[in-house]
Amino acid sequence: MRTILLVIGAVGVILLLALLLSQSSADTIPYAVTGTTGEIEFRRYPEMVLATVDTAQENAGFDLLFAYISGSNKPREKIPMTAPVITSQKIPMTAPVVSDAGSISFVMPAGMKREETPDPLDSRVRIVTIPEREIAVIRFSGYAPLADVDAATSRLQAGLKNEGIVTTGQPFMMRYDSPWTPGFLRRNEVGVVVQR
Repeated sequence: MRTILLVIGAVGVILLLALLLSQSSADTIPYAVTGTTGEIEFRRYPEMVLATVDTAQENAGFDLLFAYISGSNKPREKIPMTAPVITSQKIPMTAPVVSDAGSISFVMPAGMKREETPDPLDSRVRIVTIPEREIAVIRFSGYAPLADVDAATSRLQAGLKNEGIVTTGQPFMMRYDSPWTPGFLRRNEVGVVVQR
């Protein structure tokens, strides 16, 4: 009995440490929930500024963006990290794939305008402004292997089609957690811009 209690206690301590270590210090971009249908949530996001790298190698793009917010910009300023990190998604196999190139983007802090955003020193980092928009998302946890992302994307597209909701552009992935967050605590979302 004592061994069982020790194992339960150890598991509890490990879970508590994992939870504490996984807490992100990054601010989350604000949004307003505008409705739901099934597992799909609709959100209105304000205008936002993104630092974006076009690349087929997500890790290389992340490194460039992290360098940018760490001071690789013209005034050599640090920019606070925000969540989510946004990556473009390939269209599921039911549609033609136009390009293997993707993109990864960091969202600038809420309320930051383009004219306030430092210019990057590396020309591979682009600064773009995204207008206010409504997005449909499906949330899931885990390390987001391609099969899970594709499954969530397919469910999102099918759910929107069943509701007669028009989408604009390609689906994208939003990740909210630091790399050391355990999979079961990770927040991932697949989203697409909608017109309702």
